[in-house]
This record gives sequence, C-alpha cells and structure tokens, in this order.
Amino acid sequence: MSEKEDLRGRSKDISEGVNRMPNRAMLRAVGFQDEDFKKPMVGVASTWSEVTPCNIHIDQLAREAKAGVKQHGGAPLIFNTITVSDGISMGHEGMLFSLPSRETIADSIELVVNAERFDGLVAIGGCDKNTPACLMAIGRMNLPSVYVYGGTIQPGKLHGKDVDIVTAFEAVGKYQEGQLTDEELHEVECSVCPGAGACGGMYTANTMASAAEAMGMALPGSSSTPAIAPNKSVECTEAGKAVIELLRKNIRPRDIMTLKAFENAITVVMALGGSTNALLHLLAIAHSAGVKLTLDDFERVRSRVPHLADLKPSGKYVMQDLNNIGGVPGVMKLLLEKGLLHGDCMTVTGKTLAENLAEADPLDSGQDVIRSFEQPLKPTGPLVVLKGNLAPEGAVAKMSGLKKMRFSGPARVYDSEQEAADAIARDDIKKGDVLVIRYVGPKGGPGMPEMLSITAMITGKGLGGEVALMTDGRFSGGSHGFVVGHVTPEAQVGGPIGLLQEGDIITIDSETQEMNMEISPQEFEARLAKWVQPPLKVRTGVLGKYARLVSSASQGAVTDLDL
Repeated sequence: MSEKEDLRGRSKDISEGVNRMPNRAMLRAVGFQDEDFKKPMVGVASTWSEVTPCNIHIDQLAREAKAGVKQHGGAPLIFNTITVSDGISMGHEGMLFSLPSRETIADSIELVVNAERFDGLVAIGGCDKNTPACLMAIGRMNLPSVYVYGGTIQPGKLHGKDVDIVTAFEAVGKYQEGQLTDEELHEVECSVCPGAGACGGMYTANTMASAAEAMGMALPGSSSTPAIAPNKSVECTEAGKAVIELLRKNIRPRDIMTLKAFENAITVVMALGGSTNALLHLLAIAHSAGVKLTLDDFERVRSRVPHLADLKPSGKYVMQDLNNIGGVPGVMKLLLEKGLLHGDCMTVTGKTLAENLAEADPLDSGQDVIRSFEQPLKPTGPLVVLKGNLAPEGAVAKMSGLKKMRFSGPARVYDSEQEAADAIARDDIKKGDVLVIRYVGPKGGPGMPEMLSITAMITGKGLGGEVALMTDGRFSGGSHGFVVGHVTPEAQVGGPIGLLQEGDIITIDSETQEMNMEISPQEFEARLAKWVQPPLKVRTGVLGKYARLVSSASQGAVTDLDL
C-alpha cells in the first residue's frame, strides 16, 4: 500500500483524532503499533469451535487469513462467532436451535464489524448455517468482503467402501430392522467421520459453499477444496490479499451479489443436485443484500438447467471426488460454455466470472462424477417448487434419484417429529403412505427442524421412495427419497397442512408441480372455520424471540423482514 493510499473508510473513527486516543490505547494492548493505525482495519470472522468436525480446524485458517491481510497492507483482527453442529443436534430438541443459529451468527458478525469500525471482512465458515449466515451479514453491511469455506471432510472407509455421516443415520434404521449387529453398528459409528471438514456429500454445507463461489463471493475453486488439503490454507491467505484489493477498487458485496449472481448460484445448485436448504438460505441472503428473489425465480432457472452431478445423498460420489476432477470451477466452466451462467457478473477476484473461468481447467476427460449434457441424470434441476391447495405459497421437493415423479396416498398425520419416529419404529408406516409432520415450521417448531433422522429411518426400513414425507419443517442436505419440505403457509399460522386429517388422500406431482389434498372446497372451508391457532410452544429465550420475529420459509425464514 502506497503512503498516499488511504483505505480507512470507517476505521478513521478510531485511528484519528485526540478524542479517540483511549480507543487506540486499547488496540495497542492487543498488538497495534503506530503504523497499524494508518492501515485499513479488516476483521477476520472465525467460526472455529470444538463442537463439530466441520469447524475444528478453522482457528488455523483464520490465522492464515490474518497473515494474508497483514502481508498486503491491512491491520487484521480475528474475532469469533458461534456455530451449531447440525449432525449432533439432529433428531432431538437440539435441532430447534439450528436454523435460529443462522440469524445469531449473522447478527453477531454485523455487531462486531460495525462496533469495531472495520473497513473490510474475511469470513470463514464450515457447518451448514455458517455460509448463509456469513453472506447475510456481508450483504447487510456492504463492506468489501471475501468468504472462505472451511472445506469438506474426507470420506470414511469401512470394509473398503466410502462411508459418511448419512451412512450412520441410515444404519440406525438397518439396525432396527435387524440387518446390523451391535458390533457392526459400532463399526459404522467409528468410521464415518475421519477428521476435520463438513459433511462430504452434496449436503447443505457443500451446497451453500458452491453457491457462494457461483455468486462470486468466494475465490475460484475454494468451495470444493477439502478441509485438510494444503491449498485450503493458501486460499485463506489469498482471501486476505483479495479483501485489500477489493478495498482498493471499492468493490462491495452488493456490486457482486446481484440478481444475476443469484441466478448463477441457483444454476450451480441445480446442476449439482444440491440441498433443499439452498432455497431457504439463498432467499435469506438475497433479502440481506437488497435483492428481490422469490421461489418463482428458482423454478424459472430449474426448468433450463439439467441435473449433472452424481453426488450423494442420491448419487455415488462425494465432494472430494468432484474436487479431484476439476471441482466447482470445472462445472461452472461447462455451464458457462452452454450459456447457462451470466459471465459478466463481478466477483471477489476483481474480475468477472467469465474472466475467472477462462483460467480454469475443464473437467477431466473420462470422469463420471459430472454427466454430460447429452446424458444428464435429469433434464431439469431436481429441486422442484410445488404449489396447490396444500401449499399455496409454495413447498420444495427434491426429486434426484427418484423414478417416481408422482405420488398419491393416504395421509399419516403427526404433529411432531418424535411422534412420527415412534410410528416408523413400530412399523405403523406402510408402503404407499404419505407421512405428514406439521407444526414444525419456523414459528411452529419453533426453528424449522430438519428431518434427517426420519428420512434415514424410512430408508433404513427399506421404504425409501415407497413412502412420501411432507412437512412444514426442513430436510437435511443428506435426506433423500420422496420428500417435500418448506410447506407454506406453515400449520402454526393457519396453513392448509394444519387442516389435514388422518387418511386424507394427498397427491404430489412434480411434473404438474402441484401438491393437493383431495377434499371438496366445502370441506376445506368447514375445517378452516373450526381451526384454532395453538399457542407458541416457546415464549421466552432465544426460541421465543425467534418464533415471534421469523418470517415464512417462502421468504427465507428471516427475522428482520419489515421490522
């Protein structure tokens, strides 16, 4: 940085003037010298934590990012925020706190960056809620920023086969069916998570990391680099350099996170067969960035993008396999060549998407992780927005790996995940049933819990694809089968899902994109007239606040809508 160059857009509030001498005195206590007050202050938001393998290594990555900022003329300071482990919180009351943690992470980053008057930010995330939360904060503040994904875990090995965390969840169902012994179950437990990194398939963490790269907020290739790869540390150092360049060029997140950039993110998510959570999170990020994005935009993009990636949970491979054959840049290069990406979008490199991809290698020849356009897994994206009398504001179905495009059957209705789990364990749920779990939406949960344990039990019982599951809650990126989530309006606010009765016939049709219960309009109105809104399950603490503030899933389940 030249002597004349002054990139201190906000930190001058602290670094200049007699009145700010006490503020500077405190920074001297953490290592600042005279020359540091002439440099732009850059925050490094670290989600390091010992509570999950997704984030166990991020403390070192934060130090690498700090070094990169310092080497290129900035004055960096690391601060921490929280993370919640979705895998560990799955299947019990802890899952109520997962989605609300997204808001807490975003809020905490916004609080620190604004209070400390940082000029720019490098944010590093791992587990599912980290990426959307960091991008939400970045979008709100609109300061030069770079996001770095902590990286994917390597697959575990068991009897010569790759295994991962979803293997463990599905092993529970197999054990209940008598297909696994106690010893075999313990073997699975000890094999599926070999070290640091986020869950390895195209689950939520890897989906959102890919989306971040596709929209231009992460360095090229960084979304598919494994957590323990040496290049992950290099990426963090480069992110430190990149944020200084963004400050020099005054390129801000809202210059990057445009509607076209979100369309690029949706395109990549559809091609990769990503998690249903992508819809929820991208809606929330767009809201934070001041971009008008709706479920209709997802459907518009889906209709023209084929599903190409043979990745878990419905496919064969994991993120590390994708990285080995060219990574997300290789996929994006292919999509750009086919005219499916907006190449003129700006990115955190200071170059356009097309300029970045011109330097990327194509996918390896002969690989079968990514299918050709001539032989896709599915001619259109697998994340389908459904509407109809059960979801007038929309619902989301994931159709990857399914032969059936239509499902019709009797409703088996439960008002909690535990009631449904008990029913599956008792073998009450039969082939052809539509399992309904309601009053578990953003307000009703509260917290819109994921249903991975339920879908894993169904699969473990041998009913995958033979039982449909519908909920106003969410699904893990590891869920697969005939599943429909994010049903809106949710039951808690009077949505039609709350009017369902045991035995009602439900028809889910991904080709017509409808989900209906087969009752007469008169019966519908009669049930609606009798419906009484139940009180919120939690009225105090973080969940009480969340339940009062949170918006519909069709709006991203944000807590600052129209405040």
